[in-house]
Amino acid sequence: MIDFGKFRIECCKEVYCPSDDSFLLGDYVEKYSFGKVLDLGTGSGYLGIIAALKGNKVTFADIDPNALKCAESNVLLNHLKGQFVLTDLFSNIKGKFNTIIFNPPYLLSDNLVDKALDGGLNGRQVIDRFLNAVGGHLLKENYVLLLESSLNSYNNDAKRLNAAVFEKNLFFEKLAVLKFSL
Repeated sequence: MIDFGKFRIECCKEVYCPSDDSFLLGDYVEKYSFGKVLDLGTGSGYLGIIAALKGNKVTFADIDPNALKCAESNVLLNHLKGQFVLTDLFSNIKGKFNTIIFNPPYLLSDNLVDKALDGGLNGRQVIDRFLNAVGGHLLKENYVLLLESSLNSYNNDAKRLNAAVFEKNLFFEKLAVLKFSL
């Protein structure tokens, strides 16, 4: 169990437990999320819980049924509510959102074994699919909060999307939260 002061998270077996990337993105979820929120690739539910604590209506979505069970357990642990959707990116997502949060799998891999971490040969396989589809799931007033890494050349996306970029240096990479509207 991790106690964050305002809430707690139980790390579940075989589900990504919040780490540096989650913590960085969480700072901006707390600052910018509003309205109807989609926490895509929710994992433990950490980011969606931050949004729910602000009073937002949150949909927790993941490709992994174990992650959804973990997120639901953590939401209940914190006496919050949410919707839970098993989905591969937007395949089962209904409706549109004011805020879409995504901490995608971005590690470079030639073998997509761990869906929570492996992002393909250049780490962009899931990121590019997300960017191609996200616009169709946004309400008129919106923010997308996307985590990327220097491993994925996030500067190209930042320029193309006219995104605000919030960076954090780690010992082997630079993490960045891209905040943009479409």
